[in-house]
Amino acid sequence: MNEIITLLSCIIPIIETKKQKQLQIIIQALLSMRGRITMLGLSRWSEKGGSYKTITRFFNSIIDWGSINWLFIKKHLLDKNGIYLLAGDEVVVSKSGKKSYGLDKFYSSIQNRPIKGLAFLNLSLIDVKKRVAYPLITKQIIKENADGCIKYKNSNKTELDNSSKKEDTDRFSSYLKFVKNTIESVTEYINKDIKVNYFLFDGAMGYDEAVQMVRSCNYHIISKLRKDSALEFPNEEEYSGRGRPKKYGAKINYNNLSDRYLKETTIDGDIVTKIYQMEMLNRTFSNPLNVVIVKKVNTKTKQSAHVVLFSSDLNLDYDKIILYYSLRFQIEFVFRDAKQYWGMEDFMNINETPIYNWANLSTFMVNFAHGLRQNSSMKTMSILDLKAHYHGLKYVKEVFKLLPDFADKLLINRITLQITNLGAINGYRHVA
Repeated sequence: MNEIITLLSCIIPIIETKKQKQLQIIIQALLSMRGRITMLGLSRWSEKGGSYKTITRFFNSIIDWGSINWLFIKKHLLDKNGIYLLAGDEVVVSKSGKKSYGLDKFYSSIQNRPIKGLAFLNLSLIDVKKRVAYPLITKQIIKENADGCIKYKNSNKTELDNSSKKEDTDRFSSYLKFVKNTIESVTEYINKDIKVNYFLFDGAMGYDEAVQMVRSCNYHIISKLRKDSALEFPNEEEYSGRGRPKKYGAKINYNNLSDRYLKETTIDGDIVTKIYQMEMLNRTFSNPLNVVIVKKVNTKTKQSAHVVLFSSDLNLDYDKIILYYSLRFQIEFVFRDAKQYWGMEDFMNINETPIYNWANLSTFMVNFAHGLRQNSSMKTMSILDLKAHYHGLKYVKEVFKLLPDFADKLLINRITLQITNLGAINGYRHVA
């Protein structure tokens, strides 16, 4: 419990003392419990002060999770000399009920079909050196209209909706306003301490309106285009002196790319990988794009495949575009951990505020687990090892309550170390 209190001391300036103590009790229960993670389950595994009513009050309260996540990252996880990226992605949580706030059908990439559930947008900070994502904020996506148009609904009542500015009213769709508002809310925190230049998103942001939205937030975007995108080279012909100068040149042929733009070739068995970089135009985009094409060819079967990445930063090198876009996948590990270990898939709340708090608590626990592993005794422990340690610690505490006060302390320490490592692969290490 002492390490939990120490790690959470950094959020004291922005959270009430009562809520902080409740959060400590809930985190301890999350680390030690088994089975489905619900409010009732938390109350059964909580220490004194963690009754079901107390936990219900916590989840029904308004909490600024964006500030909590950033202060925690800044204090325990941030390297001020590191390189960081801002990444966004959506996650779908399946639900079988009928009354959950925001319940609708959303496309699940895992099941490859629309499923009944809740959808969330998460923004995370990616550490390029450590290759890890730290979640910043998670907001629920609401389908309000019958035509399926996704419209922004502010779940966190402590944040201001900046997307209602007049200049954006007709410029961006309601969904892009929602994303823009979310980006601006986290930018307000992080720009005071570090400079982030790039925003990463999957191919859903591969169109001009999304690029302009990201640029309006003072970021360059790195994303993906369709593999058959109609790209054209800038015109290189001399101006004839009559009429409007030609802007567009030859159209790209993905099956016959010029070696003029070849940057790198690698051979791995029968697979030849070629990387091309060029400045390209598209008639639906307002500005030129820095395009990187990664093409793989099987020399035996002659089959080929390619992906088209792009950035709005025309000066960014091809290797960084590939590296940064590949790091976007780290946010998927945030979703995996939040669902598998911290209750994002299990919660049974149906109202707006508890759903918002559950989604953000489960992603905050991803950061908290990273914070625990900063301790030299827990550095090599996985999340399963951490949960095994605290699960054993819970039982040891209950047993020690039955022992007399004069029990040998050295024996107690030995028993504690042995029991709390049961089931762990890389157990807790005592550091002298």
